[in-house]
Amino acid sequence: MSGDEAAVEGPLHGYHHETYVVPLPGEQVRWKCREPRPGLLWFDRRCFASEEEVLGALQGRIAGIPDLIAVAPTRLQRFIEGETLGARYGSGSRIPSSLFGQIVSLFGQLALVKPDSLAAERTCTSDDRAAEGDTAGFLERLVLFTERRVYQRNMHRFDGLFRDLNLRPASFRNLRRHVSGLTPRPFCLLHADLHRENFVVDGAGRLWTIDWELAMFGDPLYDLATHLYLMRYPEDQERRMTERWCETVEGVAPGSSAGWETDLPKLLAYKRAQSVFTDVIRTALSLTEEPEVDERLLVRAGGGLQQVLHAATEPLGIESPTVEDVTTSLEKWYFKSYTPVGGKRRP
Repeated sequence: MSGDEAAVEGPLHGYHHETYVVPLPGEQVRWKCREPRPGLLWFDRRCFASEEEVLGALQGRIAGIPDLIAVAPTRLQRFIEGETLGARYGSGSRIPSSLFGQIVSLFGQLALVKPDSLAAERTCTSDDRAAEGDTAGFLERLVLFTERRVYQRNMHRFDGLFRDLNLRPASFRNLRRHVSGLTPRPFCLLHADLHRENFVVDGAGRLWTIDWELAMFGDPLYDLATHLYLMRYPEDQERRMTERWCETVEGVAPGSSAGWETDLPKLLAYKRAQSVFTDVIRTALSLTEEPEVDERLLVRAGGGLQQVLHAATEPLGIESPTVEDVTTSLEKWYFKSYTPVGGKRRP
């Protein structure tokens, strides 16, 4: 495509895709070519057949998203030159007002995109979609995905670790009770993954939103909850984002913030619970990628995972384990369940 193999940059770091940046003859910008990595575990529900279709349908409706170019037999996304928001302002740090305001504006634009207004193929069947405004049904489908596609589907490999950490089927019954009773709200398009690494700041200070592969239609308050959970704003800025979000979405789609005072804590609780199952699997698998697993590595992994488990004790109805408990569980799983290629265990 580029006409100069040496000019191609990549593969870039990323969990889900192998990505290359490609300069095309006659083009003033560079383009992004990527392919899903084989054999990956997927922890999030997907509702559209193609991220490129979504981006194509959103051109002119959502500001600051990548352009597309057709290069047979595929379409490429424009590579946004700049720094991620996370590279400039790490997790937990404040976001400057100019960029903060652009995030608020994005939420307003998303609230205007209704389920019947986007020409992009959806992979979920009509029977698997919650009815318009049925926020409880929308959340139940997310809980069910976590239960079946993350927990149950990986049981054959992680059952012992799940049990040692008290993650059992009853955890999902507890979670459903904890998040029940949501207020109906009009559905709109959700990005569903708005964190610091999915925002890119260009040289002019413009904020671009990338990685739309988890986009879906559903409860607008879920997008805010996911954003707050992933961004780790300072407390006062989190309150301000919530206030600005409510003002903005109500201005363009009345009813979008209905019941937020009681429902936002419930959706944040779901995000904390969801992260437990994702992080247990990812932490365990990360050990298998190390050249050597020793006590120091196990303690570090156990400490990080213990914080995630502690944050979700209430919605999952489990007791908070100690770092020692988690570390012992990881060590037991690793040396009992994991055999590297060639059949030799690491020391």
